[in-house]
Amino acid sequence: MRKIGIMILCITPLLFGCGASVVQESTGEYLDSTAVTTKVKGRLFDMLGTDAFSIKVKTYKDTVQLSGFVNSNMTKQRAGYIADNTVGVVRTQNDLIVKN
Repeated sequence: MRKIGIMILCITPLLFGCGASVVQESTGEYLDSTAVTTKVKGRLFDMLGTDAFSIKVKTYKDTVQLSGFVNSNMTKQRAGYIADNTVGVVRTQNDLIVKN
């Protein structure tokens, strides 16, 4: 009887560990977000060159967040446009800060 109780305690987290919640992504959503992040970063490097090194990209449930410091407002706008027009992106939150 005690062994069954221990087995249930060990198996329960495995059964519910991959489920999604309001605050977390499921395993599939996480992999999708990782793929979108990679696509956005690649396009930023292709189109902005070395300016893209200072831009951090995070994706959560099809929403991309850009953060970091850029040298001009034009770079900030272009980065937002590039992210918006990447396949898989539903919304872009452009939190880039222009250096003075």
